[in-house]
Amino acid sequence: MPDTRPPAIDDIDRKLIAALQINAREPVANLARQLGIARTTVTSRLARLEKAKVITGYGVRLGQRLVDGGLQAYVGITVQPRSGKEVLRRLSALAQVQQLCAVSGEFDYVAWLRTDSPEQLDQMLDLIGSVDGVEKTTTSIILSSKIDRGQPS
Repeated sequence: MPDTRPPAIDDIDRKLIAALQINAREPVANLARQLGIARTTVTSRLARLEKAKVITGYGVRLGQRLVDGGLQAYVGITVQPRSGKEVLRRLSALAQVQQLCAVSGEFDYVAWLRTDSPEQLDQMLDLIGSVDGVEKTTTSIILSSKIDRGQPS
């Protein structure tokens, strides 16, 4: 039977993760220096965190200048019972859906959309609303980002 317990994370792991959240491309030697540990220790900890799926990937964050050229919106989605799998399948095929989260509360899902124009956002909302099983959507357009802890300063 596989072990389903979450992996043990210590203070060094937390500091390593925090440093990578600031700059995921930080060289191992710099991380080791910042944390006061050996490079081989950083490498082995990264491998362990990746294997345990604590770290599931490294990515690119777009600068605000590029993002400002389009629209971002959060869409609360209410689905009919037993429709979640089909809704998830259909939404996963849409490149404008940047993230989809199952949530508690008023909605079943919250989607983060990024579109090139108000017209494209309107088309996406019509498309999402027409998916079999979607009962209701509520949209909030992002006007500006006041706090973003995921972006380097």
